[in-house]
Amino acid sequence: MTLPDSNEKSVTARLDRTGPFVVGDKVQLADHKNRLNTITLKEGGVHHSHRGYVRHDDLIGKPDGTVVENSAGVAFQALRPLYNDYMMAMPRGAAIIYPKDSAQILMYGDIFPGARVLEAGVGSGGLTIALLRAVGSDGSLRSIERREDFAEVAKANVENFFGELPSWWDLSVGDFQDGAHALADAGGRVDRVVLDMLAPWECVQSAGEVLEDGGVFLAYVATVTQLSRTVEALRDHGEFTEPYAWETMMRPWHLDGLAVRPEHRMNAHTGFLLTSRRTARGSKALLRKQRPAPGSRDEAELNDPANEGFGGTNNTWTGEDFHERNVAPRKTKRALRDIRQGRTR
Repeated sequence: MTLPDSNEKSVTARLDRTGPFVVGDKVQLADHKNRLNTITLKEGGVHHSHRGYVRHDDLIGKPDGTVVENSAGVAFQALRPLYNDYMMAMPRGAAIIYPKDSAQILMYGDIFPGARVLEAGVGSGGLTIALLRAVGSDGSLRSIERREDFAEVAKANVENFFGELPSWWDLSVGDFQDGAHALADAGGRVDRVVLDMLAPWECVQSAGEVLEDGGVFLAYVATVTQLSRTVEALRDHGEFTEPYAWETMMRPWHLDGLAVRPEHRMNAHTGFLLTSRRTARGSKALLRKQRPAPGSRDEAELNDPANEGFGGTNNTWTGEDFHERNVAPRKTKRALRDIRQGRTR
């Protein structure tokens, strides 16, 4: 089913605009140590801290990037948050796909202006915002989410980012297979399929039905077992090219005069990205010929219960198999409240 519009309007973020600050803009205040506070501008509003306060009226009408002093004379640089800032700070129920992975999804998934994209596993809407910006108003994004409370949070975050719900976005609650079958039966096709879900291998057949010839299948998975099972499903389908998978680790650097070195902390493993392309219908994919490692293709070994997940077993998996923490309904309710009140994490 398609998620109905909410009667309650969220605070307009207007993060895609330039020019002077206006009421409703989100603004990041950074001090000389780059400690950040994000506020939503309101007429007569005041931002308090233990080091004084900043009046919102002192920012409204000022150019982006201006420096303002608070009541105690402490200077702050005021800037509109970038997409990366918004994604990391937005209230959420489900975990988000980190910007380092979202950026690669747009590049390696070849998400272009005007593309028709089918997305499943919306979560809190972080990747959805990136996809909507990439396809633009000439394209279309169909998003499918199983949990209605997650869909509500995603919808609120998208509306908060753009100021309104984009006309080229369709959000529905249900199963990917049902949505893909319905679209294919109606004669619809998409250029890209992007999956962020527990068992993407279950959706390979449906993705093959709805993808255009030459279209891109892209999955984001957290564990090696999910990765292996999805790869084998793509190969078994017969009309997907040899899958390609990778992960990205981002290491920031400390920059202070001659003290230039890697930071002590880094964003290491967050997930694996997997891509494949649909061949022309009726054309068997030319998979890479290689000498298999001993036992890697042995049917008895693959289907042994000790190797659950790496072979062709049909057992149903749950989030507990991956030690995923269940997101309680109260967490999504709190996220919705924070979004509508203009708060950040």
